[in-house]
Amino acid sequence: MGHVLAIGTIKGAWIARSDDRSTWQLSEPLLKGWEVNTFGRAPDGTWLATTGSSWYGAAVHRSEDLATWSQVVDGPSYADSGEERKLERIWTIAAAGGVLYAGVAEAGLFRSETGGASWEPVAGFNEHPTRPGWQPGFGGLAAHRILIDPADHQRMWVGASAVGVFRTENGGDDWTLVNDGVEVAGPSDDYPEIGFCVHGLVAHPDDPDLIWRQDHMGVYRTRNGGDTWDHIENGLPARFGFAIARDPVTGRLFTAPLEAAEFRSPVGGRFAVYQSDDEGDTWKEAEGSARPGWDLVLRDAISVDGLGGVYIGSSAGAVSWSTDSGDTWATLDTVFPRVLSVHAFDDDVDVDE
Repeated sequence: MGHVLAIGTIKGAWIARSDDRSTWQLSEPLLKGWEVNTFGRAPDGTWLATTGSSWYGAAVHRSEDLATWSQVVDGPSYADSGEERKLERIWTIAAAGGVLYAGVAEAGLFRSETGGASWEPVAGFNEHPTRPGWQPGFGGLAAHRILIDPADHQRMWVGASAVGVFRTENGGDDWTLVNDGVEVAGPSDDYPEIGFCVHGLVAHPDDPDLIWRQDHMGVYRTRNGGDTWDHIENGLPARFGFAIARDPVTGRLFTAPLEAAEFRSPVGGRFAVYQSDDEGDTWKEAEGSARPGWDLVLRDAISVDGLGGVYIGSSAGAVSWSTDSGDTWATLDTVFPRVLSVHAFDDDVDVDE
């Protein structure tokens, strides 16, 4: 089956497969007992899943077939850093140019040139001069978003809560904070350039300097790689949220707004996805996506497949999808544990943004 949907939850993972994306065959639960935070692909095609456990800590698992998984022994670790840091969770994985990058909590960045079999710290990020002032958001101090310029793999952006967005032009040796125009969530007297609680990042595949971000304090867009940002919330019922994605086929943007930072639920108990067809200038509710509900879409629980498919998982265990870029929606019959991550893969190629 050519279409694969990987679903990560607080109690394990499920793999859904389909030929036509209208009906799906669901696997038995995998990685039972692990929190499955994200999925990815190594340069050689090996499947990757990052997991967490209150007993066993954070880990990377690898698979050749999405059925049998083995834990990586030499995973990301602060053990040799000389600092009292704890690696609590591996939030995200990104790949480019034969190199894998992992963003973790306590906030840090690691890289692998062995397909995820071994990892080393990116010192330029992990020892950034502002690090003494880094403070956690509600979900912890986390580096959870990585964007890589597809034309120049030396250029990357990393989003960390509640610090901000960083950019490097030299493969991670040096990093600049790029948050001008974004409202500060937790100001620091000693480090005024930090304190921005970014939740999600997505970039235009053909114009990597065109980036959208969902923040604690709103939705923003930059056209210059992060040098300046502008609010883009016209039509949204609330500016808070976690998830943001872009369909590479239509260019349509998607987000799932939530009421207030403290409540973190859909406005008025109306669960809905919102979409924009003009690069974020205006937003409207995606027809057919709304239903009664107080559940939310977490930052890694939204995905696109490069064929007009959009997939979302909710904290109540619902997984919904659209095959026409959000014009119509369907929901899997199975109710899962709290969904942490949803990743769409097609024809053995990861085209998820």
